[in-house]
Amino acid sequence: MQAKKLPSGSWRVQVFSHYEYIQQPDGTVKKKRIYESFTCNDPSNRGKREAERLAAEYAANKERMAITDYTLKEAMEKYVASKENVLSTTTLRGYNTLIRNAYPNLLQKRIRKMTAADVQEWANEYSLKHSPKSVSNAHGFISAVLNAYEPSLKLGTKLPEKDHQELYVPSDEDIKKLLKYIEGTELEKAVLLAAFGTLRRGEICALTDKDINGDVITINKAMVRSNDGGMVIKSPKTLSSNRSVEYPHFVIEKFNGIEGKLVKMHPEDISKKFGKILDDAGVHRFRFHDLRHYSASIMHAIGIPDQYIMARGGWKTDKVLKAVYRNVIKDEEKKFTDKINSHFDSMQHEMQHEKKKVP
Repeated sequence: MQAKKLPSGSWRVQVFSHYEYIQQPDGTVKKKRIYESFTCNDPSNRGKREAERLAAEYAANKERMAITDYTLKEAMEKYVASKENVLSTTTLRGYNTLIRNAYPNLLQKRIRKMTAADVQEWANEYSLKHSPKSVSNAHGFISAVLNAYEPSLKLGTKLPEKDHQELYVPSDEDIKKLLKYIEGTELEKAVLLAAFGTLRRGEICALTDKDINGDVITINKAMVRSNDGGMVIKSPKTLSSNRSVEYPHFVIEKFNGIEGKLVKMHPEDISKKFGKILDDAGVHRFRFHDLRHYSASIMHAIGIPDQYIMARGGWKTDKVLKAVYRNVIKDEEKKFTDKINSHFDSMQHEMQHEKKKVP
């Protein structure tokens, strides 16, 4: 495989890649040979060797490249299909939504011809109309796909900085006010299960009377939306989500005499109604999922060990716990702040007293 010197002084090697079939005006089809060019601008023999090395490397990997010469859309669909049995329905549905909506200018591009600059350009454009979190999620998917089917492409994409959102964690007073307002409703049951047992929406909506034994509720399934749009019952989010939670007896009493589903609502219905109920009740707005924040934060504030909080809430590791669920509730924060400042005030008084004693 010999390099040829161009008039510019550069060295170039051309390697046959594939055929393209072009339809002619008269209806016949012309077979055209397509070549890949490998050029080095160094006019010395070192440049010649470099061009030949690049060409030889391409030729050696040509068979592999032909097998994986997918468009980005084809690669993404194959990636999703390969994960159908190991990823959650929600995650798979999210991937399919991204394929449909997130990469319009990249889907038909051959992945072996994609560059890091292509992905960076996509990220720049996508970030104009999407949140940093959405950009990060969409980039994570395309990165996983390229790593699986074109691992030689190394991305170093610069993504927008994530927004620092100050999460509002409801206080005991918020929860009491909310529960009083929704007493006797289906939503009250959902709030009790989430606030006092850290259950997720999907876990709540999948529970039946068969899952109650005394004051203990067993969580081993969740209601989620399937790829075809319907609601299905499936295994919970993670293996650690399989757990049993012992509730205060007054919570269990709310489900006495119920047969079948404990809460007759869909997960999405809970979220839709929840915001309006908070407004009507005069409670500061927060998400239904923040009831898990409340429960975990209360446990942390009263000194419950992290390992027990993780077990009760179904968290696999303490990463999420440390990043999110240690938000200090404002009421508790004030108590601790007063205690800290009281200690320092006492220390200052002692110092002043000792100073007066000095002759």
